[in-house]
Amino acid sequence: MQPTPEALDHLRAIGWPDDVPSRAALAAAQGARLARVVGQHRSAYDVATQANEIIKVQPPLPWTRPRCPPENRAAVGDWVTLDEAGKNILGFLPRRSILKRGAAGEHHRQQLIAANVDHVLVVVGLDQDFNPRRIERYLVVIRASGADPVLVLTKADECEIVEDCIDLLIEVEESGVPIHAVNAKDPASTAILHPYLAAGHTVVLVGSSGAGKSTLTNTLLGREKMKTNTVRGNDSRGRHTTTSRVLTPLPQGGCLIDTPGMREVKFSGDEDIVDAFEDIEALSGACRFRDCVHGNEPGCAVRAAIEDDTLDEARFLHFLKLRGEVEAAVVTQAARRAEEALAKTAAHKRNKDKLGRR
Repeated sequence: MQPTPEALDHLRAIGWPDDVPSRAALAAAQGARLARVVGQHRSAYDVATQANEIIKVQPPLPWTRPRCPPENRAAVGDWVTLDEAGKNILGFLPRRSILKRGAAGEHHRQQLIAANVDHVLVVVGLDQDFNPRRIERYLVVIRASGADPVLVLTKADECEIVEDCIDLLIEVEESGVPIHAVNAKDPASTAILHPYLAAGHTVVLVGSSGAGKSTLTNTLLGREKMKTNTVRGNDSRGRHTTTSRVLTPLPQGGCLIDTPGMREVKFSGDEDIVDAFEDIEALSGACRFRDCVHGNEPGCAVRAAIEDDTLDEARFLHFLKLRGEVEAAVVTQAARRAEEALAKTAAHKRNKDKLGRR
């Protein structure tokens, strides 16, 4: 049985896109009660069945086991099915997108940031937080998620060289990433972001602490919901005013997920460096040798571009650094999956031996 039009309206208020893929997922759920994950705790989830109805539910037992891969559990933004009592999660619907990174301080784990988002708003302050190299790192992670990146430069009202800063991001702009410089405290200024926030759309904010994510959230909401702090004057860093990922419906019709500030953006192993550095990849194709490593080889188009100042050498060196990190992440991801497969085989053998002794 399909949900009633009224029920679909309630789902749309919390980001249900109601397009062909979502209708197919809904049909596969066979009339199960749907909800969206809006918050996650150590042993429970907050889910919404409509904009003003949030309930606490329990996850399936396998999700609570230490060896359960993070990608096999629901994340904020996931659509989940509930049991008849509405107290337990049965599973989650296929994802449209999943934003993740390598878990900080761990070698073989991934951390899910948000699911089923349409755009990722990279919030960067036009102060000492402004760092083109870190922006490139964010873009590599976002392009692997299935969502589209948007760069939001905050504190434009406090910066006298906004256009100069944007000029430093020419490769980012040419790759198709929209760039918006805004005053995060001014509703008129942030109105430029409204097209990303229409009904059925979900965005997630990422960026450093102190970049203005919580301030931007409050302005888009039209009320003070998220706590904000001032930043330190010496380095423009802020404290973590947002301590967990939370999904919030917006008056513009869409939904927004705010996230804690990221001190580290590690790769998960699913990234592809090419999309974020299309200019360098295009130059590589013009090198005389197919296996050119852009060192001292004759006919290297990349080195020639650096020498005639059409390619920024710092950008190229960062490309090499990120490519090395992605390659290392692929290796650790393979090790993690092999570890999980070994643990699953061992558990199956233990169960088989236990049954054989009965």
